[in-house]
Amino acid sequence: MAAKNTITVEQYRSAIRRPEIQTKTLIGLGLNKLHRRRVLEDTPAVRGMINSIPHLVRIVDEADKA
Repeated sequence: MAAKNTITVEQYRSAIRRPEIQTKTLIGLGLNKLHRRRVLEDTPAVRGMINSIPHLVRIVDEADKA
């Protein structure tokens, strides 16, 4: 079985006073508080969510496990 690529994402800005869709995107990524980190599978869907809110999250680590 092939190992999957992962990406670590951290929320570094608050979702207060942001449109509701951006707050829901954060929740979809598993982020809802400042400085939380999540290790997610590196898929086009996850990349699209990250690219829609680059002012709220940052990529901490891109680990290739292949």
